[in-house]
This record gives sequence, C-alpha cells and structure tokens, in this order.
Amino acid sequence: MTDPEPPAAPDRAAVAAIWSEYRAASGATGEPVDVFAFGLTVSQADELGQLVLHGPKRATAGLVADFEADGTPLPQVGDRNVFVLGDGRPGGVLRTTDIRVGPLSSVDAQFAWDEGEGDRSLEYWLEAHRDYCRQRCASLGLPYSEDVAVAFERFELVWPL
Repeated sequence: MTDPEPPAAPDRAAVAAIWSEYRAASGATGEPVDVFAFGLTVSQADELGQLVLHGPKRATAGLVADFEADGTPLPQVGDRNVFVLGDGRPGGVLRTTDIRVGPLSSVDAQFAWDEGEGDRSLEYWLEAHRDYCRQRCASLGLPYSEDVAVAFERFELVWPL
C-alpha cells in the first residue's frame, strides 16, 4: 500500500540551483517549462524519480484535464522540465522528445515498455494507469472512461549526465 501523503512542494532554491548548473553545462537559456513530481504520493515520486535517474523510465502519461485544471500547457517537443523527488528536492532535467494526445485505451506496448514501470508490460501499464486516471478523474470531479484524454510524453534525461 502506498502512503497517502502527496509529494512536497518543489524546493525552489534547489530547483534554481540545478537549473543554473544545467544551463552553465549545456548553454541552454530560459527557464524550465514545468517543475513537477511523478506520481501522486511521496513514495511514488521517489520510486519513479529513481527509475528516471537510474533505470529505464523514459516516458510518462498524464490526464489532459490535469494540465487544463492547473493551467500548465501540454508538453511540446523540446520542452525542458525539472522533476522533483518526494521531498521536493530536484532529481534532474528532462527534455521532451515526443508527445501524443489520445484516449487512455490507445496506449501501445512500446509506450508501456518505455515508461519503465513494473514489469514494463502493457497489462501492467494499463492496470496502474487505469487506477491513476480513476483517482485523478475523481479528484477533478470528472467521469472516468477508457476514452479519457491522456498526454503520452517521451523524454530524455539531460541533467545530470
């Protein structure tokens, strides 16, 4: 069972520091498009963040309604974002390499594999993300269906190298 505690708010000073390091090393300009934690709880943010830093996670999916609700633009190819761990400390900088919006039911086995969670199977992905989408829809006061709009994003870890 996962903990019910949501991830901490991002540590803004630490986010600014990692972004400054990334810009100095890469020559990038501007600010991150978004600063976010993966998952709904502290433990999910930590576990998924570690999969990005040390493992196979190179994709993520989120409800389009979540982006709309908090006024965050949908990801675009080339966007650079900072992800944080459960305690709000930055984990790293990501660059969006692909984005597709479609119904939850349109996910394929390759995307499930690229997301890098569980046994990386389509069956595992669907079970975990149906649960995630049900929770998010309920929290937004929206009905859940297999046709709920999802942003399917692929990314690369660009910092730390």
